[in-house]
Amino acid sequence: MRKFVIIIFLFSLPFVKAQELNCIVNINSDQIGVSNKQIFTTMQSAIFEFMNNTKWTNINYKNHEKVECSITINILENPSPNSFKGKIQLQVSRPVYESTYKTPVLTFNDNDVSFSYEEYQPLVYNSNSFDSNLTSLLTYYAYTMLGFHADTFMFKGGDNYFKEAESVVNLAQQGGGKGWKRMDGNYTRYQLNENLLSSVYDGFRETMYIYHLHGLDKMVENKTEVKKTIATSINSLKKIYDTRPNTYLIRVFMDTKSDEIVDIFSDGPRIDSKELKETLSRMYPVFDQKWQKIKI
Repeated sequence: MRKFVIIIFLFSLPFVKAQELNCIVNINSDQIGVSNKQIFTTMQSAIFEFMNNTKWTNINYKNHEKVECSITINILENPSPNSFKGKIQLQVSRPVYESTYKTPVLTFNDNDVSFSYEEYQPLVYNSNSFDSNLTSLLTYYAYTMLGFHADTFMFKGGDNYFKEAESVVNLAQQGGGKGWKRMDGNYTRYQLNENLLSSVYDGFRETMYIYHLHGLDKMVENKTEVKKTIATSINSLKKIYDTRPNTYLIRVFMDTKSDEIVDIFSDGPRIDSKELKETLSRMYPVFDQKWQKIKI
């Protein structure tokens, strides 16, 4: 019955009308001294309009089907007029089937962003040429958020979105900003997108699918069996870790899901979580204090 409902949902989307994102935007400029603080209010409004009013796909969403997300931009430097440097934090969530709970799908920090913005300038992304690092950043993250969200409903369901993000990466390289090229490091926008589209990391995307659609979405049916499914999906990430222990995607997964994993396995019906606890400690020891709360 659940599969039937999901199929109906997917095929009914083109016949309803609304944009895809319900995105909260926050600009924090507390750490810099700028006389014209109004520019940040204008910037926040412009980014809000860009994220929520741009038509990102050819699929139409009802209001309750929009992807819930947020973007927080912390402005840390103002090197010259209309030039800014800082950090971006993204959060994406989706509702769990027959529940009021919303599960985090992506929590991501981009700690090295720079862009220019002139007050009241229109934000428009040109898919044929590089115009602005700000619109490139926002477009890249719009498609990345849509892709992560789609991957929780279908194995590799976010492929088309990640490919759109790849096109943004390729164009943005012309602008010279950091984070868009392979040479810029291991934890960059380039690296995240490359990993998501590489078949080498299909296991990560399968975990995202199983964890959510065959795990959390079935929690109301049988909590014990769902816990086993979720544990198995997480344990399967060992195959990636064993060959590529510094994989960016494992870091992203743990940053997003660690608190939820602890909540799931420290309460309710108990299962044998010894292997899960060992896997988590091995793959991401930085969260060992959290993993200790898991009951085995």
